[in-house]
Amino acid sequence: MSDEKEKKPKPEGAPHGHPEGASKPKGEPKPHQQGAPKEGGQKGGGKPGKGKGEPAAEKGAKAPKEKKPKEHVVARLATSYTRDVVPGLMKRFSYKSPMQVPRLDKIAINIGVGEATQDAKLVEAAARDLEAIVGQKVVITRAKKSISNFKLREKMPIGCRVTLRRTHMYEFLDRFISISVPRIRDFRGLSDKSFDGRGNYTIGIKEHTVFPEIDVDRITRVFGMDITFVTTAKTDQEAYELLKAFGMPFVKRQEVLETSTT
Repeated sequence: MSDEKEKKPKPEGAPHGHPEGASKPKGEPKPHQQGAPKEGGQKGGGKPGKGKGEPAAEKGAKAPKEKKPKEHVVARLATSYTRDVVPGLMKRFSYKSPMQVPRLDKIAINIGVGEATQDAKLVEAAARDLEAIVGQKVVITRAKKSISNFKLREKMPIGCRVTLRRTHMYEFLDRFISISVPRIRDFRGLSDKSFDGRGNYTIGIKEHTVFPEIDVDRITRVFGMDITFVTTAKTDQEAYELLKAFGMPFVKRQEVLETSTT
């Protein structure tokens, strides 16, 4: 009949057994919680291993590499100084303490390029060759004042220099004595009269090609250089004995013994 009221259909989302508008019991699980939990333990599913409480893996992270300790190589002459030179000089000069024994402080090398006033590229060539010899960065020296007769202007590059200390100093001295000095043309020994009275010794090299690091076919010009050995000796005799103990080939002089006649 038309008067009969049509029954209202139940909403599709309403759970069975509960009237519309009635509150749900507290202990009853929600619809999306029914059944087995989804993989990963995250709402709405998700990739495994990225749930709450689990740290996310950093992309592109690499394990830190273990740093290997650097090998400290002691120069041959540094070991020889402690083992042989110090006891020998203590006995020679009757020192009471090893701290009184003179030691090599530094080696200063200087190259002057007088023709740099005409061609500035000669200073760059000299600096490049000196860096190859000593294995260290060199300093360009510049003119302190202008001299018109020599066509020299203030702060114009006229040479280069370098100072060697510690390991570099001993390694250079070893190569100089063992390899470079025997290659000097007409070599008959180093002069023993080049001490300055304060324990420092200076020698001049006419050709820098005596060093094995220099390739004669590639150089543009032959340069000379001054090499100064600075020691802590107070007298020239102590400095002479120190350098001689290192193996410096000084000129052998024949000592004339005076004999008394009766």
